Amino acid sequence: MSPRGVAIPGLRERLFDAAERVLAREGPAALTSRAVTGEAGCAKGVLHTHFEGLDAFVAELVLDRFARTARRAAELPALAGRSTVPENLTSVALALLGSLDPAVVGLAMTRADAALRIRTALAEGAPGFAAIEESVTAYLDAEVRRGRLAAATDTAAAALALVGTVHHLLMTGRGGTSDPRERVERLVALLVGPAPAGECGAGPTV
Repeated sequence: MSPRGVAIPGLRERLFDAAERVLAREGPAALTSRAVTGEAGCAKGVLHTHFEGLDAFVAELVLDRFARTARRAAELPALAGRSTVPENLTSVALALLGSLDPAVVGLAMTRADAALRIRTALAEGAPGFAAIEESVTAYLDAEVRRGRLAAATDTAAAALALVGTVHHLLMTGRGGTSDPRERVERLVALLVGPAPAGECGAGPTV
């Protein structure tokens, strides 16, 4: 166990990962600062040394996971012309779904201070669903310019539909529910059409 006063490399991520494990194993009621630090193998008071309490910690966890997915979504426009449009969109949608355990989101929404911190940070420009939506729109615009999507495609509406639906699935998901891949693939096919038969990927997806 790491003692007090000693710098711990990657402390934030270590604590975030530990919190996700506690939630997955024991549920929201078990998430305490002591449970998180114990799971992370850190001194008991280290969470409060680096965060303004458990609500601040939960808010930072949610914002960190949103930002991680926003960074991946920002890579989408550069993938225009590679792989297939449905494959690229499905990949980023599933990355968003996997960015946060629904239990983490549910916990944040039930803790008023954590929810307020998240809303405030997003309103002040922290990357979240709006940034992901912008990246998806930019990617679809690039595919329209390349002729891989119809010129009449409403790219902003398609991006809103995709990100909004994933947001809904994330907020309402529960452990033990079916794999969302099929629903995501069906939505993508509805928005941009299925992948052309026989088309091979020319590069990696997000």
